[in-house]
Amino acid sequence: MPEPHDPLRSLFHQAADRGQAQAGPPPFARIAERGRKTQRRRRAAFALAACLVLGGGGAAAATLLPGDPAPVPPANAPSRPAPSPGDTAPPPTSMSSTESSPPPSNSASSGPPAR
Repeated sequence: MPEPHDPLRSLFHQAADRGQAQAGPPPFARIAERGRKTQRRRRAAFALAACLVLGGGGAAAATLLPGDPAPVPPANAPSRPAPSPGDTAPPPTSMSSTESSPPPSNSASSGPPAR
């Protein structure tokens, strides 16, 4: 059975024929420009990601690492204050040379003085 004449169908065929005649590959310059644009976007995204990783790592390290350490006390506390620069000789003693006291013994304690 023959098909009836459909004006819409013939218009679609004409449009398809015209589109096929005008269709073709885009110019090389346009393809190259799209490639350069894509490459620039990719590089910018990589640089941004690297900055975020480095910044985040630095911030994490700054928060996890301890700050200024507490001052360390001296190993041995001084038993008497240091002499001032004005003191040159010890004060004279009233004991004679025949009456000498025995030297102090350090064998009883070997650690720091008790507090």
